[in-house]
Amino acid sequence: MIRLIISILLLLTSLLVIVRPPTHFLWMADVAITNFPYVFAGLALLFFVLGLFFRKYRLAILVLSLIACALFSLPIISALSNESKIAAALTAVFPSAKGNELREPFSFADMFTGIGADQVKYQPIIYKMLPNDTLTFDYYPAVNTHVSPVVIVVHGGSWENGDSRQLPSLNHYLARKGYNVVAMNYRLAPKYQSPAAVDDLKDLIHFLNKFHRRLNIDTGNVVLLGRSAGAQIALTSAYRFHDKNIKGAISFYGPADMVWGAGIKGNDLVMNTDQVYRDYFGGLYNEVPDKFKESSPLEYVNEGSPPTLIIHGENDVLVSPRHSEHLHKKLDGVHVKNYLLSLPFETHGCDYNINGPGGQQTTYAVEHFINSVTR
Repeated sequence: MIRLIISILLLLTSLLVIVRPPTHFLWMADVAITNFPYVFAGLALLFFVLGLFFRKYRLAILVLSLIACALFSLPIISALSNESKIAAALTAVFPSAKGNELREPFSFADMFTGIGADQVKYQPIIYKMLPNDTLTFDYYPAVNTHVSPVVIVVHGGSWENGDSRQLPSLNHYLARKGYNVVAMNYRLAPKYQSPAAVDDLKDLIHFLNKFHRRLNIDTGNVVLLGRSAGAQIALTSAYRFHDKNIKGAISFYGPADMVWGAGIKGNDLVMNTDQVYRDYFGGLYNEVPDKFKESSPLEYVNEGSPPTLIIHGENDVLVSPRHSEHLHKKLDGVHVKNYLLSLPFETHGCDYNINGPGGQQTTYAVEHFINSVTR
């Protein structure tokens, strides 16, 4: 009976790949499953093989384990089947002068061997002094001796958590590819509310312009990259600042249409969005509508907006993929170059493991995009 129960649990767990998790804990489990699918598929396959030697409940165990293995493998299968499509679509929108340096969007072997995100030595630097706070960024210098473009990374965390050390693998990877990376800290809610974080990003850019020679930064080639809440900050800044030196913006599963999003009631068991909004905006939409509009990247999009790469998992339960779809449509409407990388079976945090299916595809897209817009 225990063996049958294990096979049932494997099947139920594998359903998270295709069913949106109903609780925060199950979302975290989904992040683990989709970022390390080969581990879970391997466990299901191992149990299938062991089931061949069971006498009791053998058929049920074999069927359940095989189905679980297939479901766990879906992110890998999807990445393999879509890699040529992604490469062609990206190249069509963003031709790259450095195309011969790019890898394929996904390699099965790289899930085990890694994609070469060797660490570089980074340095924490103070960029803003406040009466009660000191704001810093982590500087990952490009591994070359040239003046190089800079990628400013804005962390996620519902505007009230997280810091510059979040998901650092991409920072190391980009520095190895010849880009300076600045992973910033900003003022967090509820102590500070919108648009404090956007103001911090503006001050950070001013700091980089002032000390660009010391940091070996090409201030004429700036790319803003944000994850989740950080994507809202990065996109709002990219579209509001009207800074010709901002050559591109990258959104990882970010809330881009805050006015529309304010009317969507989320699952409180996954995330209490009402409390998040109160902390960041000072109230709900019916109380502070101007704050939501002021903080909505979509409201600032026009024909002069910088090129944009949008990344979103189709199984995201924290930030609806429709945010990215709305942004993609708005950018298309004003003829701004953009690409929406929509990842089947992936959830919020699809890039947690840079070597996983989602991590490889997103890293490929980010590298290709930056190569194109900073050339």
